[in-house]
Amino acid sequence: MARGVALRCCNGRKSSTLLYSSIARVSLSFSPKTLLASFPIQPRRQNFSRLFCNLSSVPNTVDEKKYKEVFNRRMAMAGLKPHHRIALGVSGGPDSMALCVLTAKWKTEGLSGVNKTDGFIDGLVAVVVDHGLRQESRDEAELVCSRVSDIGIRCEIARCDWVNGRPKQGHLQEAARDMRYQMISNVCFRQQIGVLLIAHHADDQAELFILRLSRGSGVLGLAGTSFASEIFSQDLELGVKHMKNRSILLVRPLLDLWKEDMYKICQWGRQDWVEDPTNLSQLFVRNRIRTSIGNIQSDTFKSELQAVISECRRTRSFVDKVCTDLINQTVSVTDKGYAVLDLERLNPTEVKDICLSKYLTTVLQFISQRQRPIRGNTLKLLLNYIRAIPCRTSLTAAGCYLSPAPGSKGTEVIVSCFLDSSLPSKTEILNICFNEARKRPTSDDLGQIISSAKTFLEQNRVSDVQFLDVASESVLSKARELNLLSESTYTTIGLLQRDETNRFITKKEDKPVDESEDHGTNIASSSNKVHLLPGKDLYLMNRFLIRWDLSSHQCDEARCGKCPVRTATTMEVRHMVESDWLYLAELSRSLNRNHSTSSSHKALRSLKSIPAAARRSFLVLVDHCGLLLSIPAIGFSYCPCLKASTVFLPRVPLGGGFSSFL
Repeated sequence: MARGVALRCCNGRKSSTLLYSSIARVSLSFSPKTLLASFPIQPRRQNFSRLFCNLSSVPNTVDEKKYKEVFNRRMAMAGLKPHHRIALGVSGGPDSMALCVLTAKWKTEGLSGVNKTDGFIDGLVAVVVDHGLRQESRDEAELVCSRVSDIGIRCEIARCDWVNGRPKQGHLQEAARDMRYQMISNVCFRQQIGVLLIAHHADDQAELFILRLSRGSGVLGLAGTSFASEIFSQDLELGVKHMKNRSILLVRPLLDLWKEDMYKICQWGRQDWVEDPTNLSQLFVRNRIRTSIGNIQSDTFKSELQAVISECRRTRSFVDKVCTDLINQTVSVTDKGYAVLDLERLNPTEVKDICLSKYLTTVLQFISQRQRPIRGNTLKLLLNYIRAIPCRTSLTAAGCYLSPAPGSKGTEVIVSCFLDSSLPSKTEILNICFNEARKRPTSDDLGQIISSAKTFLEQNRVSDVQFLDVASESVLSKARELNLLSESTYTTIGLLQRDETNRFITKKEDKPVDESEDHGTNIASSSNKVHLLPGKDLYLMNRFLIRWDLSSHQCDEARCGKCPVRTATTMEVRHMVESDWLYLAELSRSLNRNHSTSSSHKALRSLKSIPAAARRSFLVLVDHCGLLLSIPAIGFSYCPCLKASTVFLPRVPLGGGFSSFL
């Protein structure tokens, strides 16, 4: 098919030559004349900015068996079976429509007699996100929803509410992506669906490889996105017996297929799709790389690039396993919210840089509950610090404070959350409701699915990898040395890398600071106080759940009407500060042998065994006058009338949950 054929779409608008340059590359056995005949001019509908396209009348020449086998194998690798309840992230493009076709066929053919309710396949829900960033997005989402429903997949539209206003242009794609995952996850949690399928494919991996290569990423970053991974809710669902966060398994079953395969699958399934012209805007880096790769008409280039990515993924899988083993052997996490690293067992001087870097990043991300990677000089500083045995100094890095454990003579290191403010961010506070009555899924036990995926992963673990000692700037050279890349492909990738590197502007422009603008800081002001009512729960900083209530005990001060606990209608929650320690010491010296005196004695004994950096993350309760009433983590309470508790409940577990890069 000649590039630049002008096609007509279902809304009657004529597409641009540029828009369909990608479609023109699909190798299909029909002529432009036949293709044009399949686009009848329809009555004009809503003036959409996205183009709704149709190839349903094209002769079916697609290898159905090939696509079914590839898809079925990937679903088995993820531990999935047709009876599982599954959600699909759908935009209406050829990728997500192809995912709908394959999943629907896998569901209906995998089990004999799969039930359909009201014409829909049971246990399958598609989610279309209306970002609300364009005037016509609502109508477009409804049209996509209608087309997905025609396949037999129940569809739901999730509409975004941008509380802080439309994201800025420079962060638009990233903000839209984060919001999309959040909205789809909310639907999954509400409908008790444990698995989400996303239509990322081999072209997406190739684009990400070039992007990260141009930014100087190492081998682990060049491995691209995971095939399967757990993602965790921003909210908690707590039961009385099971206090843990909710998660869903995100699976990308199309990573072995290319963009041209997506068009063929839509053709096979006789499905329309959406082409979004904004995906061709050269303002966005992914679009620029997509265009550059798309202009390379070479199957050899694709296969060799895929081979390099596969080797990076094999290395990533190997490093992840080493990291997991090291964590299990050397890391102890306390219920106070900090971790202890056993350096003697770790023996960091014998661990390769790439494995030790991953180990440290994993631990620090868990303690700080920040999922941003640690790079550059910070990572080098951490490597040097952890290898200096015995450890004699302290270090602040990546939201954490590292210090020698008391009494360990430098053979153990404590990693605690570093706080530069005594108050938590308002955005990290959630009200929690306990709900025992809510039914949890039985057949869709996420634990069983992940267990099956882990079994497959363990059976296919790699023991021999080629990129373990390769620096980021040497990946291509090593690949050429291993004959993974030919000279022509090596040169082409190098040119793509340099082209994007030259576009990457690292120098920040000096801009005047607008005092009225919210810059998204996580540090609350002094007026940003957090108050907690009795019997309620607060979840702070993605790690601590705290509550307080009144007991039936009557203290001496209560009989006089002077008990600060009994008179408190609400309490302020903040972090422990040095003055709290001094206050406990003052209470312990009191001549009055009351509850607060004895409780402060016990609290001081507990605090002496805890490093000062770790103590600063403890949550305390104070009244409206600032009087310290409770430090739940160490059992201090001013009065026996008060029942207070705090639970260390990190939103993302140590290691980030299950993931697979096979």
